[in-house]
Amino acid sequence: MAINAVLLAVIIMLGLSLARVHVVLSLLIGALAGGLIAGLGITETLEAFQEGIRNGAEIALSYALLGAFAVAIAHSGLPQSLAGSVIKRIDAGGTSGMIKYMLFAGLITMSCFSQNLIPIHIAFIPLLVPPLLLAFNRMHIDRRLIACLITFGLVTTYMFIPYGFGDIYLNQIMLKNVGEAGIDVSGISVTKAMAIPALGMFIGLLIAVFISYRKPRAYQQVAIDKEAHDAVVEGDALSKTAADAQSQSKLKTLVALVAIVTAFVVQLYTDSLLLGSMFGFGVFMATGVVKWREADSVFNDGIKLMAMIGFIMITAQGFAEVMKVTEQIQPLVDGAASLFAGNKAIAAFIMLLVGLIVTMGIGSSFSTIPILAAIYVPLCISLGFSPLATVAIIGTAGALGDAGSPASDSTLGPTSGLNIDGQHDHIKDSVIPTFLHYNIPLLAFGWIAAMVL
Repeated sequence: MAINAVLLAVIIMLGLSLARVHVVLSLLIGALAGGLIAGLGITETLEAFQEGIRNGAEIALSYALLGAFAVAIAHSGLPQSLAGSVIKRIDAGGTSGMIKYMLFAGLITMSCFSQNLIPIHIAFIPLLVPPLLLAFNRMHIDRRLIACLITFGLVTTYMFIPYGFGDIYLNQIMLKNVGEAGIDVSGISVTKAMAIPALGMFIGLLIAVFISYRKPRAYQQVAIDKEAHDAVVEGDALSKTAADAQSQSKLKTLVALVAIVTAFVVQLYTDSLLLGSMFGFGVFMATGVVKWREADSVFNDGIKLMAMIGFIMITAQGFAEVMKVTEQIQPLVDGAASLFAGNKAIAAFIMLLVGLIVTMGIGSSFSTIPILAAIYVPLCISLGFSPLATVAIIGTAGALGDAGSPASDSTLGPTSGLNIDGQHDHIKDSVIPTFLHYNIPLLAFGWIAAMVL
């Protein structure tokens, strides 16, 4: 019996990714292997791959402009001002439980805002977290909990709220690919579809806060922690030594807030994250916060910030297109449907588990969706899942593994801030805690959503 080309392509891609071959190369090699095994020939395979790349161009451009917008916000000094304000409150209030939980709420809020309202992704972490390490140490806060707090905000908001990065994930990628695979998505509410899986993430957060990491954990007071803390406090104090400096700082903060509101409103009314980011960046340039002579540098830094994610998403679209052109998705679906023998419960669990494995290998939920949608939509239709349940399965399968993947921004971001003093291990303190607290509940609640929607 001949091996299905789509199945083999996914196995090759995943195997290479897990072997730490770069994800872009893994996707390209997997696509080429799948096309050749299906008998397409090298030319036809590359043509299909290039067609898929063209489909992902708008998404990648949105990411590039978001990166520029994020760097412009950092350039305004707004994240540093937020860090300074938080630190002064902590320094004044001691180490009370109320201060600690207010700090937790602030970190979750900033993480959520970084995906939707202030779409700067993980750019806020190296600016906000290192100055707070001294406060974490004084309060004996377990940094594994901080990693869980930040990852919750980074993942839950894009998989549940359709603005900012959530607009890219839910609308531009998921609904687009589900629609192209054969389901009418015009009347589907992505928020309703993803509400139950998001609840699973919230329960994982509560377990991390009140059970797993509630006990104090001691860290050494390292010089670099105090330096980061003092730099923010002193920088804020210096701005108050002169009226002009204080006024300039307030002006930049005000401009940053105006730019954020402008980007959000433009996106809301045009349904275009691309335009929202462009108008937001334009506010910084028009007001002189980002000077004309600095614009190229700021824009280039922003592109660098998001370039890798954009390349991975573009390549994933090419991979998905090759899989469609092989015309071996339907035989794979038919074989899987007969294997499940119409058992929707087992089928839903296996689909979610495969999504977890694929995303763990690739490290990007956004790049997993095009691959999964091409296979899962026909399978869900053949098994009798409703359109809403199908969206919930694919959206959850894509998000599974983002928390807990060693190659994901959702774990690399927290580590970049928490390990500035060498006291936070990426695997033991970021990857494993986030994997346990979010993937297990997400798997369970994603399965519930598939069964009840």
